[in-house]
Amino acid sequence: MAREHRDNPLAAELTGRLSDETMAQVAERRSSIKLSRFATRDTSAIRRDLTDRDRDTPLRPSFLRDVEKIMHMGAYNRLSGKTQVFSFRADDDLCRRGLHVQLVGRVARDIGRGLGLNEDLIEAIALGHDIGHTPFGHVGERYLNAVYHRETGRYFNHNVQSVRVLDVLGGRNLTLQTLDGVLCHNGEFVQQSFETSGLASFDTFDRGVESCWNDGYAKIKTLRPMTLEGCVVRVSDIIAYVGKDRQDAIRAGLADESTFDDGLGGEYNTWALTAFIGDVIENSIGKDHIEMSDAGFAELNRAKRENSEKIYQSAEVNEDFAGPIGEFFDRLYHHELDALREGDEQSAIFVQHILPTMRHLEPYGRTYEWEEEPDRTVVDFIASMSDEYFMATCEALFPDAAEYFPRRTYFEGVKP
Repeated sequence: MAREHRDNPLAAELTGRLSDETMAQVAERRSSIKLSRFATRDTSAIRRDLTDRDRDTPLRPSFLRDVEKIMHMGAYNRLSGKTQVFSFRADDDLCRRGLHVQLVGRVARDIGRGLGLNEDLIEAIALGHDIGHTPFGHVGERYLNAVYHRETGRYFNHNVQSVRVLDVLGGRNLTLQTLDGVLCHNGEFVQQSFETSGLASFDTFDRGVESCWNDGYAKIKTLRPMTLEGCVVRVSDIIAYVGKDRQDAIRAGLADESTFDDGLGGEYNTWALTAFIGDVIENSIGKDHIEMSDAGFAELNRAKRENSEKIYQSAEVNEDFAGPIGEFFDRLYHHELDALREGDEQSAIFVQHILPTMRHLEPYGRTYEWEEEPDRTVVDFIASMSDEYFMATCEALFPDAAEYFPRRTYFEGVKP
């Protein structure tokens, strides 16, 4: 049984509960906000557990609670140490995954406000959508998927792991609408029109999640969000990174202002935010789906394709992973799997992953079934790592690791 909210005996008068008069005023102000008839209402929130602590109130509506739950998770905090695009660089101005999820939230809320959608739900989906991502971005995701699939026949994808982190490892009793939006965000797949799925229950959702583990991309490419808010986050993910990644490439010295065909250089980000947000609102307002114009869709596709050719697949980016870094995912995977099989309770996977997860879940009346699927437990641990933690772990275990991880300092080519 989950522990209910407790009052502070040293400040008994501070209960967080509003007087009837204040509650009525807050409720009136909330009700005066005009939402689209296609928006998701807080009263429609679906949770696994109906507990008093998670009930919708005027002060803390349902999806705002989800936002707070996500932001206070350790996994959210670790996003600041995970690669967005560029790894191994001592440059605090380059976007990390923690900033990326906030940028997605900002774009999505701008669109959602224009369309009269639920901004709290949008923010919850945006902040949680990459919380299960690996170290080293999509390169790390591919490496971890390769070893996991080889060992189990199942597939690792960060959107599915994000749901697991929020729903299972975090045990935060998030709403179905938030978890569904996280699962379906698919920021790698550009579409012109985004329609909702009609999903209405956790039973159907859970079967879909399991199918993603078993079938991988074949299932993931078919996913559609159940809410318009989830559709907005899905298109906003692309809008948020397509221009920002160009700015970072220029900052990292891998491109310059003349690299890209549009000639805008780093200013493309400013142009893109204005143009694409306006295009989505113009073509979606008053509709039961999210849509881009032909011109908007064509340009977003073009820009993403150009980014892939000139940034993501460039020799400069790939050469950082030209050595046997992928092999370290494999070696670390089997080291941690051996630690579980041997019951080595002094190992990091026990001390820094399993035990803290179990302690975290206890107040919520949940447990971490880490013994049932040791391979999945290893995946949980490796996916949770920041870039630095992954490198530190490998260097502590494998003497040859240090020479293969590029180590750029803050003073490359300059005097301190």
